[in-house]
Amino acid sequence: MSHPPKDDRAAGFEVLDHFERFSQKNDIYSRAFWDPEVRSERTDRFFETYRTPLKKWKTVEGFRQKDYALRNASWHLPDIFAELKEDENRREGFLDPFTVHRPGPGDRVPVDSPEEMAREIKHVAGVFGADLVGITAYDERWVYTHAYSRLGETEKPQELPTDLPNVIVIAQEMDRALIDTVPSALSGTATGVGYSYDTLVLLGLTQYVRNLGYRAVATMNDTALAIPFAIKAGLGEYGRHGLLITEEFGPRVRIGKIFTDLPLAHDRPKSFGVKAFCDVCRRCSQGCPVGAIPDGPPSDEVYNRSNLVGVRKWSVDAERCFRFWSNQNSDCSICVRVCPYNRDFSRRSARAWRWLAATPLRRFALWLADRFAPGERVSPDRWWNQGAHP
Repeated sequence: MSHPPKDDRAAGFEVLDHFERFSQKNDIYSRAFWDPEVRSERTDRFFETYRTPLKKWKTVEGFRQKDYALRNASWHLPDIFAELKEDENRREGFLDPFTVHRPGPGDRVPVDSPEEMAREIKHVAGVFGADLVGITAYDERWVYTHAYSRLGETEKPQELPTDLPNVIVIAQEMDRALIDTVPSALSGTATGVGYSYDTLVLLGLTQYVRNLGYRAVATMNDTALAIPFAIKAGLGEYGRHGLLITEEFGPRVRIGKIFTDLPLAHDRPKSFGVKAFCDVCRRCSQGCPVGAIPDGPPSDEVYNRSNLVGVRKWSVDAERCFRFWSNQNSDCSICVRVCPYNRDFSRRSARAWRWLAATPLRRFALWLADRFAPGERVSPDRWWNQGAHP
């Protein structure tokens, strides 16, 4: 399958001649189970805290029993599906695509207009609760060469069919008030709720496509790199912190993908000034407590085996990042909290700032962000107290 350079340019990709596809075994979360360079007692404890109570609770706000209780409850739905077929060596949604669908009918609903069907798919996705929806073409470069077997701590074959030409990409907003309490166990609730909505939308929309008589495979963190597909589907741009930045929610999103042969018109990548703004902004790199985010221009530097080879971009040192997660015993989103695009864009002032950030006055926009929206941490107790009075 060819990939015209103009398509890469439109998406902001710089794929070099020595590009190598990625195996999910080298994802930092997979390596935390099999790689002695990453795995430790602290990483084991980090994962255990999502399933079993801590033997001793911290007394600092944001890491108390109620904070972990809420965070873990928010993960309950995606955890159910991840653990549903563990005896079959599957963790669906995270290491393997979902297979909990009913078969569709033998007859297919005819599609006379891929453009009209794309509109209908987005409409139906909204019914299920999707915040953002885009459609793009299958691109094997971003599909994992192999899946990862937690049971065997090794690679296993990639099961995604290669003849599903279209990818429906969804994104779910993460709660800003919770993200603003980072670092805290409480803030992980925003991630869990995001994945829960991802699961609901992906399963419902995939079953709808199958009910139309077409093939569809629902995937979340498994199967393929999500951000390249999201960018090509027009959901946003790539940020210095290695995350998707959307016009609607900034970097506060979780992403899911559906691979299908349903005829669909494709969206185009869009630019609203993120790359040029990130060129001058250093909030995430300066705010990262372990220096995992690059301070310089995009490059093809490889920090460790958890980085893509042969793509010039901003790449995060995943080993440093995940070590901090393990040390604090919860996931971290400091880079999301401090990002100037972490705003409530339903407000006119935030939309005006976004417009300014896309102009040659972007340094002034950065000054305004530093002066009036510094991205400082909000007390977790303040979040809890929001519900104390009617």
